[in-house]
Amino acid sequence: MSKSPPRDRGRFGADTRLVLAGRDPGAQHGFVNTPIYRGSTVLYPTYDDIKHRRGRYNYGTSGTPTMDALCEAWSEIAGAAGTVLAPSGLSALTLALMTCVSAGDHLLVTDSAYRPTRIFCDGVLKRYGVEVEYFDPVIGAGIAGLMHENTRAVLVEAPGSQTFEMQDVPAIAEAMHARGGTVVMDNTWATPLLFPPHERGVDLAVEAGTKYLSGGSDLLLGLVSANAEHYPALKRTYEHFANCPGPEDIFLGLRGLRTMGLRLREHGARGLAMAAWLQSRPEVLRVLHPGLPDDPGHAIWKRDFSGASGLFGVILKPVSEEALAAFLDGLELFGMGFSWGGFESLVIPFDPTVYRTATRWQPGGPALRFHIGLEDPEDLKADLEAGFARMAAVA
Repeated sequence: MSKSPPRDRGRFGADTRLVLAGRDPGAQHGFVNTPIYRGSTVLYPTYDDIKHRRGRYNYGTSGTPTMDALCEAWSEIAGAAGTVLAPSGLSALTLALMTCVSAGDHLLVTDSAYRPTRIFCDGVLKRYGVEVEYFDPVIGAGIAGLMHENTRAVLVEAPGSQTFEMQDVPAIAEAMHARGGTVVMDNTWATPLLFPPHERGVDLAVEAGTKYLSGGSDLLLGLVSANAEHYPALKRTYEHFANCPGPEDIFLGLRGLRTMGLRLREHGARGLAMAAWLQSRPEVLRVLHPGLPDDPGHAIWKRDFSGASGLFGVILKPVSEEALAAFLDGLELFGMGFSWGGFESLVIPFDPTVYRTATRWQPGGPALRFHIGLEDPEDLKADLEAGFARMAAVA
């Protein structure tokens, strides 16, 4: 029988733990990876066993060895007491929010939140009697001034979706915990490898595994990790919904986990280099990347984060829509699509003015969100240079 990986893994580095976490070849007849367990029905050997629900598993929605492997691995990486899975990042966010708010509660949400999250808050949560209030992402400890007697939770995202404002998560967490509230964070940009959420005061941390956990642009998956105080409630909410992902998707998440650290470092290094290069271009008004020294949120990023991912924003100097279209439509290596975290580079235009309510978005020019993939950086620069030339020809 093949021996199992060491259990005491705290002494190892992050890359080693990514290789070992949630993996037990000794329990899988020596095979390196936990296999895909498909199934709904779990059989009990005796009447007494089924009467008392003896056995690790009882039904497909309550868990499988494949699901347990990813949940245990993610909990270890995130420093969490437990993790549950969901079919997508948005599904994971809604699960986290439904865990900590009820009818009559007041929920604070960063104005820079992922837009589908806002739609859920303004639609489903408000319809069920939750009061939702948006706040300036850079408010920090000042969030205490927005709390009511019925404030139960705050949702943060750092950096902000599309606009990349940094948030002082530890300060917000301290203020919320002083009132007995819950801190929920969308930590997809950094993953726990670059921002350990529970060490920073986050109670429920959400990750769209669709992004860097997958790395292949072919997976929809969400994860919610929780600290010891909040995991029981999270687990109950998960069991009430039984909103679990498919076994193949979980297996792909496990496979992506093993190389996530290596890929994330490459995405981060290439993204930061590309952001600095774009910052030097005459067509660019400014770059939105907390890893740049002159970014307004750089000090917080440097204090709380150990690196950056490959996602950032760019504000161009004013040009016509025709010129912008000429720039984007002719790109060969940058696809236009609403995801990121995969091996390929992406770019999309964005404009949050239509939905922001607590802050005003006045960029001064067209806004683009870039994800830097794993292509040769010089090829990416050449592609963008050709795009800028097309843009200048139209302008």
